[in-house]
Amino acid sequence: MAGEIIRILGIDPGLRNTGWGLITVCGSQLSYVADGTVRSNPKESLAERLMHLHDGLSAIVKEWQPDEAAVEETFVNKDARATLKLGAARGIALLVPAQAGLIVGEYAPNMVKKTVVGSGHAGKEQIGAMIKILLPKASPDSADSADALAIAICHAQHRKHKALTDSY
Repeated sequence: MAGEIIRILGIDPGLRNTGWGLITVCGSQLSYVADGTVRSNPKESLAERLMHLHDGLSAIVKEWQPDEAAVEETFVNKDARATLKLGAARGIALLVPAQAGLIVGEYAPNMVKKTVVGSGHAGKEQIGAMIKILLPKASPDSADSADALAIAICHAQHRKHKALTDSY
């Protein structure tokens, strides 16, 4: 239905900083709703940090009531330990919206960049600039929340195609 408004929560998972961004999409019209960053204390244990991330994202889902969510896939870097910790944070980012019964799309970082900027190798500055163009009312509180808004935009652009090809 053309007039249906869908609220999409984008999540950029990180153990130290997890960005989130909420947009609405109606047809091809995107609108900014909110964004922020869930931060954890690096002095806490991994378990405590993951619990803080879970609680923070759960509060966001409860407050903003998104219809769907999108999470960035983890890229593997040279530090295996850091990659595993990021994977744990990503697990929480997938779990929270799934627990709320939401469809959760997953997108590679290059796909997000290509969708929002036009280049799969765009930098954070380019993503931030495009967010301001695509969502003029947005003023992200961090690069992480700007990335989360980009992830939500990517989902808005690809969700219908994914629904036809994926079984979520």
